Amino acid sequence: MFSKVLIANRGEIAVRVIRACRELGIKTVAVYSELDREALHVRLADEAYALGGQTAAESYLNTAAILDAITRSGAEAVHPGYGFFSENADFARAITEMGVAFIGPPPAAIEIMGDKISARKAAEAAGVFGVPGTTEFITSPDDVVAFGAEHGYPIAIKAAYGGGGRGMKVVLDEAAIAECIESAQREAKNYFGRDEIYMERYLKKPRHVEVQLLADQHGNCIYLGTRDCSAQRRHQKLIEEAPAADIDPATLAAMGEAAVKVAKGCGYVNAGTAEFLYEDGGFFFLEMNTRLQVEHPATELVTFIDLVEMQLRVAFGEVLPLTQDQVTVTGHAIEIRINAEDPAGGKFLPSPGKITKLRPAAGFGVRWDGGYEAGDEISQYYDNLVGKLIVWGKDRPTAIARAIRALEETEIEGVATTIPADLAILRHPDFAAFTHSTKWVEDVLDLSGVSAAAGAAPAPTEEDTTPKIRRDTVVEVNGKRFSVSMWVPESAGVVMAGGSSGAPRAKRSGGSGGGGGAASGEVAAPMQGTIIKVLVAVGDAVEAGQAVCVLEAMKMENNVTADKAGTVKEVRVAPGDTVGSGDIVVVIE
Repeated sequence: MFSKVLIANRGEIAVRVIRACRELGIKTVAVYSELDREALHVRLADEAYALGGQTAAESYLNTAAILDAITRSGAEAVHPGYGFFSENADFARAITEMGVAFIGPPPAAIEIMGDKISARKAAEAAGVFGVPGTTEFITSPDDVVAFGAEHGYPIAIKAAYGGGGRGMKVVLDEAAIAECIESAQREAKNYFGRDEIYMERYLKKPRHVEVQLLADQHGNCIYLGTRDCSAQRRHQKLIEEAPAADIDPATLAAMGEAAVKVAKGCGYVNAGTAEFLYEDGGFFFLEMNTRLQVEHPATELVTFIDLVEMQLRVAFGEVLPLTQDQVTVTGHAIEIRINAEDPAGGKFLPSPGKITKLRPAAGFGVRWDGGYEAGDEISQYYDNLVGKLIVWGKDRPTAIARAIRALEETEIEGVATTIPADLAILRHPDFAAFTHSTKWVEDVLDLSGVSAAAGAAPAPTEEDTTPKIRRDTVVEVNGKRFSVSMWVPESAGVVMAGGSSGAPRAKRSGGSGGGGGAASGEVAAPMQGTIIKVLVAVGDAVEAGQAVCVLEAMKMENNVTADKAGTVKEVRVAPGDTVGSGDIVVVIE
C-alpha cells in the first residue's frame, strides 16, 4: 500500500480521505490556500503545504503549485477529491507522468467521460441512450435557437467538463438564450477551469437516479446499488437516498447493468458514478462522474463498503475483493447536505461567515462527515458545504424519522444553513410518498415561512483577550506548514510567512448599512461576494424585481434585484468588486 498520499482538495472531502488513509497507516499531505491556513483538513494531515492565493483559481486550481507540493512532500499518490481537478484529464496525466499514482480513473477515461458530449457518444456505442441532445459544443446562440425549434423549450445548457449542477442553466424561451450561455460558461470556467457547454432537452418531472460503480485495473467492474438524488435546488442536490425507492427492481438492475457497460466501454478504473434520469418507467443516461461523489456515504451505509478505502486499494493495483453477486444492499440510508445558505422564501442565499457553534447529532445509525469545526470560517470563495448528515434505518420510513430527529438535534450557529429546508422536505407527504422530482423543491415546496437565522457570535471574554502562550501556532517555512508553541501578546499577533498575521483581522464595514427599509431604492447585496456583472447604468429605468447586477458567492451566481421601480441614480460597484452583506450596490429614485 502507498506510504504517503497528497489530497489535492479541501473541506469535508479532504477530511474524509485523510481519515481513510490514517486507518490504513498511510501518511497524508494537505495543501491549502491563504484562507485555509488553519482549516480542519490542514490540522488533521501529517504535512501541509501552502498553495498561495485566496480564490480557487489562485490556489486549488493552481497546477504548478500542487505539482510542486507533490514533489517536495514525496507523495506516492494523489487523491483529487471532488470538484477542482477531480475530473481534469490534463491534471491526472501530469500526475502520472511524474510517476505518482492518480487515485481515480486513467486520463483517457476522464477525457471520454469527463466531457459530457463524448460520454454521450461512448454510452450510445455501448447501447445506452440519453435524453435527446447535442453531441457538439455550443458555439453561438444560433445553435440553441435551432435546437429549440426542433425540440421545443425548456432546454438545459450544461458545462461539458463538470457536474453537480455547476454551469447548468435552463433556457425557458428564445429571449433568455444569450444570457444563459454567458452565465453557464462563466460558472463552468470558475468552478472547473473550462467553459465548454452543450445542451439537451430538459425533462419536466424526472427523478435523478445514479449508480455507484467500482472497477479495478484487472477488468473487473461492479455496481453497488443505486441512489436517488431528486430533492434538489438550483440543480444541486440537497438530500440523497440509497437505494432509489419506488422503482421496479428490474428497472434498477437494468440501470446497473447499463452503467457497467458504459464503464467497461471506456476502460474505466476506480470509483465512478453513472447518472440517469428516470421518468414514466423509462430511464435515460445523463452523464458519468469520473470521481468519488459527494453522496458516496449513503452507499457506504447500505453496502458496508468503504469506498475511499476501495479507491486506494484499486489505485495500488489490488483486485476488487468481491463480485457482483456478493454485493448486498441492507436497509435504507439518507444523506442530507447541510450548506451555508439561507433557504428563507426558497431563495437559498449563500451565507459565508464564521461558525460560532457546531454540534452535530449522534446516536444509533447517525454519521457526520464535516470539513469544519466551531471557530472555522466559511469563505465566499469556496463551496458552501458545511457537512453531511447521513443516517441509516432498517427501512425508508425509519430512515426518514431518524433523519428528522438528527437534524433537530444538530446545532450550527454563526451562519445560516439549509437545515430548515431539509426538515421541510423530510416532513412533506410528497417526500414520504415519493412523488417528488428534481423540480419539486423549487416548484412545489413552500418555504415562505422558513427562517434560518445565523445566530449571534458570542461576546469576547476576559480569557480571549489575556496574553498567553500560543500552542500549535502556525508558521510557514518555504511554504511548508509547521506548528510551534510561543508566547505572544494578543495585541501583537503572529506574523506568518508571506506577511499575513495570526491576529484576528478587522472586518470590513458594511458600507452604507443594511440596505434601508422596504422599497427604499437602496439596493443592497444580500450576502458577501464578488460582483460579476453590472446590468444597469445611471439614468436607466428599472422595474421592481429587475436584476441590476450579478453577484457570485460560494461558486453560485445570484441576481441582485431592484426593490422598486424608478430611475437608476447611482451605481456603486463594478465587475470584480468585493462587497459585504448589506453594502449598497445601486440607488434607485
